Amino acid sequence: MTEVLTDTQPIRLKGRSFLALVLSPELPFDDWLVRLDSLAARSAGFFLRRPIVLNVEGLEIDRTQLRELLSQLGKRDVRIMGIEGAHVSLLGSDTPPGLTGGLPASDIEVSEPSTKDTDHGGTAASASRSKTKAGTPTPSLMTTQPVRSGQSLISEGDVTVVGSVASGAEIIAGGSVHVYGTVRGRIVAGSMGNESARIFCRKLEAELVSIAGYYKTSEDLELELRGRAVQLWLDDDSILAETLT
Repeated sequence: MTEVLTDTQPIRLKGRSFLALVLSPELPFDDWLVRLDSLAARSAGFFLRRPIVLNVEGLEIDRTQLRELLSQLGKRDVRIMGIEGAHVSLLGSDTPPGLTGGLPASDIEVSEPSTKDTDHGGTAASASRSKTKAGTPTPSLMTTQPVRSGQSLISEGDVTVVGSVASGAEIIAGGSVHVYGTVRGRIVAGSMGNESARIFCRKLEAELVSIAGYYKTSEDLELELRGRAVQLWLDDDSILAETLT
């Protein structure tokens, strides 16, 4: 019997970098999960399709606690791609792999409103975060610089970006969002439940858009809207859109 040897194509391996969100839980986990739920309630789709790393460095936990935390995160559709800072004894075939050597990036600041003006992630922005009295207009936020990947702008009122929003960047507004450039990141309007909030952009290529808790991913957006000037609004339980002239 003669064996016929054929040349095979080599497997091609390529390197690629992804910007991951790092979650650093605190003990007790039950209290931390309540705060996580609050974040998810204020920002629909916040964890959707994000690469997420769990950092447990410095936590005195055992394997059972880690697995229970992973289970609780899974129930919230928070999928962990890797675990950072974990002793090898905590990991196993039923957990995400251990990760090391991650490079630091700009923090994604998501917090309760404070009384100080905030510059999120180095972006030139001005905003008043003080509590609004009855009858007083909600303060807005405006930036004249592009919002870079990994940055997050948050305001109780409207957000205006005189520039573009990069892939991996995020805008979270209690009111409407106006972007005078290309949107490639995630846009959340009406984050406090304002169903009259709208999204306006010069060029729509968004990863996700959300209004008052309802959202659409890039796959859900109509093809004829991509690359066009668009406004989006909420009608009952649906996000509608039309092109702008």
